[in-house]
Amino acid sequence: MKIPPFVLASASPARRRLLQTVGIEPIVQPSDFDESQIELSEPAELVKTLAQYKAETVVPQFESALIMGCDSVLSMNGEIYGKPADASEAIARWQIMQGNFGDLYTGHALIDPGQNHTLVKSQVTRVYFAQMSDRAIEAYVATGEPLKCAGAFAIEGFGSFFVEKIEGCHTNVIGLSLPLLRQMLSELEYDVTDFWQ
Repeated sequence: MKIPPFVLASASPARRRLLQTVGIEPIVQPSDFDESQIELSEPAELVKTLAQYKAETVVPQFESALIMGCDSVLSMNGEIYGKPADASEAIARWQIMQGNFGDLYTGHALIDPGQNHTLVKSQVTRVYFAQMSDRAIEAYVATGEPLKCAGAFAIEGFGSFFVEKIEGCHTNVIGLSLPLLRQMLSELEYDVTDFWQ
């Protein structure tokens, strides 16, 4: 079987770096899908639906490719948090998050048009946040990092200082679960090593 190119339907530099770290050099094709048109209150369903729409939006641009769409949210106390709108929203969120825990959900959609096959799954990781002073919260938000991330933190950046521990898949918190990707590729009869560069 001919191995198709691997397309990442996401503008996330963290997801791209993650794939590059494990030997996959994706073609990056952000979907620009308008997420605001999807309103679901169950986090796993929300991220799966958004991941699938993102991947489907990109499919027509490629004759032959394996297309991956992803979406992440943080669920805490029954609330769903995507990227904060601005610094003041990020600060308000961190005042709730600090000393607390939340569940980070990432939806993964893998579309193989050549085999006419679509897989959609989600992964969840529990994240425990450190107790933080107002000064630390304001300093962290001032770095700009929280404004680019679901849940207002990046575990692979400055935010790692403020994560006490996680339960579950580490890479899921970065935005793409590598163990889940391996399983999904296997379901489509590929091996991760097929995509190594």
